[in-house]
Amino acid sequence: MFCVASLEPPHTFSFKITKDEFDEISQTEGFKPAPYLARANWVLVTDPSRMNKKELESYLRKSYEMILSKISRKAQIELGIK
Repeated sequence: MFCVASLEPPHTFSFKITKDEFDEISQTEGFKPAPYLARANWVLVTDPSRMNKKELESYLRKSYEMILSKISRKAQIELGIK
């Protein structure tokens, strides 16, 4: 899991970011530490209009790569990821 999104309004989503980014971004308007996952450096985007498409894609790609890096190569192969 690298992103969690609500399908019902209000539309919000959470994703993992680096520890260095967490302190700054979680204090920015439209963002806050993700409930239950903040200790693992996840943020909750409460106002998606605060990000443009390019920023969102970049954060989601980084989140995916951070989570993927924690999965063993063998498991990645078994899952068909690599």
